[in-house]
Amino acid sequence: MSDGVRELGKARRREAILRAAITLFAERGFEATTIADIAERAEVSARTVTLYFPSKLDLALTQVTSMTERLAAALRVRHVDQMALDTLEHWLREELTSGNALDEVCKRMLDLNPDLQAIANARVSEVVEEGARRLAEETGRTPHDFGPRMVAAAAAAIVAELLRTRDTADIESAMAFLRAGLATLSER
Repeated sequence: MSDGVRELGKARRREAILRAAITLFAERGFEATTIADIAERAEVSARTVTLYFPSKLDLALTQVTSMTERLAAALRVRHVDQMALDTLEHWLREELTSGNALDEVCKRMLDLNPDLQAIANARVSEVVEEGARRLAEETGRTPHDFGPRMVAAAAAAIVAELLRTRDTADIESAMAFLRAGLATLSER
């Protein structure tokens, strides 16, 4: 068997496990679903599930983790002359139009499991905090100053809401809100 065929088989198995887990978490809840349930639905062994995903939490938050990694990368590799809020806006537009955003089953899973939603929001907030550090640099402030922290908190809430609703029409007003807030807080 060629390496390409083997890798394709692994990718399909991984996707089947992930899809089974998210669907079960959305149907039954995170706590009520076992690794054995996921394995049965994905038609693999429980050991195979844990080889691909060390824990149920890893399974549940795979899409969120991928999304936050993409945001962190966008903030790290932005152009020197690009402001953090411009980077965030570009990333949001890309995320919501590329098909990478959280799918409906994942959103349903998060809605059904408030503890998972809280963890997902915390992960988004961690990445947005990185943006706050960059924002502070851009405005000549420290990351612990009130302005950058408030803009970061608002940005985290906006990102979570836009990813939940997947409504690209709201991006422009959300970014105008953040820019106005930053301008107001920078005047202090």
